[in-house]
Amino acid sequence: MNKIFKLLHGVWPLFIISVTAAAFAILFDFLIPQVIKITVDSIIGEEPLTISFIDREFLRSNLLWCAVIIIFFALLAGICTFVRRTCASAGSEKFVKKLRDLLFKHIQYLPYQWHMDNKTGDIIQRCTSDVDVIREFVSAQLLELCRILFLVTFALVIMFSMNIKMTLFALAFIPIVVTYSAIFYSKISKQFLLADEAEGDLSADIQENLTGVRVVRAFGRERYEIEKFDEKNNKFTELWVKLGGVLGPYWGIGDFFSGLQILLIIVLGIFECTNGNISTGEFLAFIYYNTKLVWPIRGMGRILSEMSKAGVSIERVNAILNAAPETDPPDALTPPMTGDIEFKIKNFAYKDTKPVLNEINLKIESGTTLGILGSTGSGKSTLIHLLDRLYDLPLDLDCGEITIGGVDIRKMKRSWVRKNIGLVLQESFLFSRTIVENIRASSPDASLEEIKSAASIACVDETIENFSAGYETMVGERGVTLSGGQKQRVAIARMLMQKAPIMIFDDSLSAVDSETDAKIRAALNESLEKATIILISHRINSLMRADKIIVLDDGRIIQEGTHEQLIEQEGIYKEIYNIQMMRGDEIGVL
Repeated sequence: MNKIFKLLHGVWPLFIISVTAAAFAILFDFLIPQVIKITVDSIIGEEPLTISFIDREFLRSNLLWCAVIIIFFALLAGICTFVRRTCASAGSEKFVKKLRDLLFKHIQYLPYQWHMDNKTGDIIQRCTSDVDVIREFVSAQLLELCRILFLVTFALVIMFSMNIKMTLFALAFIPIVVTYSAIFYSKISKQFLLADEAEGDLSADIQENLTGVRVVRAFGRERYEIEKFDEKNNKFTELWVKLGGVLGPYWGIGDFFSGLQILLIIVLGIFECTNGNISTGEFLAFIYYNTKLVWPIRGMGRILSEMSKAGVSIERVNAILNAAPETDPPDALTPPMTGDIEFKIKNFAYKDTKPVLNEINLKIESGTTLGILGSTGSGKSTLIHLLDRLYDLPLDLDCGEITIGGVDIRKMKRSWVRKNIGLVLQESFLFSRTIVENIRASSPDASLEEIKSAASIACVDETIENFSAGYETMVGERGVTLSGGQKQRVAIARMLMQKAPIMIFDDSLSAVDSETDAKIRAALNESLEKATIILISHRINSLMRADKIIVLDDGRIIQEGTHEQLIEQEGIYKEIYNIQMMRGDEIGVL
C-alpha cells in the first residue's frame, strides 16, 4: 500500500476532485426526497411549511415546478457523478501508467537468475492482469469506499432527524451484514490466490507453446500440447467454478438480508405512519434514504471481495518490486578493459545445484584468442556468464575471483563490464524490428556505413542486400523469417558494432556451413587484431588458430595448449580432431 500511495503522487488532485464530486452528488441526490416530502406533506397535504421563502399557494397551483426542482437536483447530481467518474478514470490511468513503467524498469535491472527462476508467462500476467486488478481497486473500490462513507453519514444524520426508532431498527442489520462480509472476505482470499496462480500458469503455458511453435510442428507435438493446455485450462476453470460456488450463496444470503431489512422497515414505517409518529412524506423519504443506506452497505461485501482480489494482485506485483535488483557499490570502478583476463575460481555452483566449475586457473593475455572445447554441461557457458557478470562469484564463500587488468570484476560497474564485453550466443535472439535496427541495437548512433561494414565482416551483407527491402527488412518475432545461420551472422554484426575490447563467441557459428565459417573467421581475424577473443565451438577447425585452447570436462580444465600441442596429446581434443578429420565434415559430436 505504501508503494501504491507513492505512485499516487501527482494524481491526488484528480482523486480529491472525484471524492468531492461524489459528496456533492450524494448531497443533491438526498435533497430530492426532501422535495418529495415537502410536496406530499405541505404542498398537497396540510402539514405546516417551515421554509418561509416558499410560496405554498403558487406551488399548489403549479405542481410542475416541484417536478422541475427534482429534475434540477437530479441534473446536478448527474453532473457531479460525471465529474467523479471522469476524474477517477483519468487518475487511475495515470496511476497505472506509472505502475507499469515502474514494473518494467525494475524488471530490466533484476538479476539474470531471477529471470531463470520465474516463468515468462507468469511475469507477463503479473504485469498485465494483476496490474488491471490493482487499477480497478484504486479507481473503483477505494473511491467507492469513500463514497459509501459519505452516503452512510449523510443518510444516518437525516434518518435520525426524522425518526430515531426506525433508524435504530435499520442499523440493527448493519453489524450482521458487515460481520458476514468479513467472514466471507477471510475465506475467499485464498481461493482468489489459487485462481490467480492458475491463470499465471496457464499464461506461461501459452507463451511457451507460442515460443516453441517450430519445435511443436517439427516433432508433431500438437496433440500433446493440446492435452497439456486442456488439463491446465480445466484446473483453472474448476477453480473459478468453485469460486463461483462460494460467491453464489454469499450474494444470495446477502440479498435476502437486505430485502428483509427493507421489508421490515416498510412494515414498521406503516405502523409509525398510522400512529401519527411520522408523516406520509417523511415515510416516503425515509424509505428512500433506507434504500440508499442498505445497498451500499450490502455492496461492502462486493468491495471486500474485490479487495481480496486486489490484495492477491498487489502481493504478486510486490513480489516483483521487492525482488532485489542488480546494484553496484558506490565506489564501483570503470578501469581500462584492455588488460589480461585471469580466472582464479575455486568452485562455483548455481542455486540448489552441485558445483559446475572447480579449480579453474586460467590466464588470457590481452589481444589473444582463447578457444574453448567441451561437452554439453562442462561449464563453458557458465564461464562466460561469470565473465559478463550475468552471475557473480559469491564474496562471502571465498569462491575465487575473476580479474581484468588485475582488477576484480566484482568491483567494477556491471554496465561498464557489459559495455566492454561483446557476446554472441548460440541461440541468437533478434527483435521483431528491421535488420538495421537489430544491428544498431548495440550502437544506437551508428551510421548506415558502419552497419554495412559490420555486416560485411559477419558475411551477411550480400544476404541482406538480396532481400527486397534490404536493411529495412522486417525480422519476424524472434527472427523466424531468417535462417539459423542468418540470425547468427546478424547477431555477430550487432556485437561488432559494440567495438568492445573483449569479444565472446559462444558457439555462434554452429548454424553456418564450414565455408562461411572460414570466411567469417578470416574477416574477424583481420578486423579484430587488438581485441581479446574467447571462442567456444565444437568445431576443431574453428578453434585450431587460437593462441590457446582449453578443454573443459565436468567443470574442470583437463587439457590446455595450442592446437599443435593438443593433437600430440592423448585426450578428448585429439579424439574429436581425428573424428572430424576422418569424417571430413568438421562437425563436432559433443
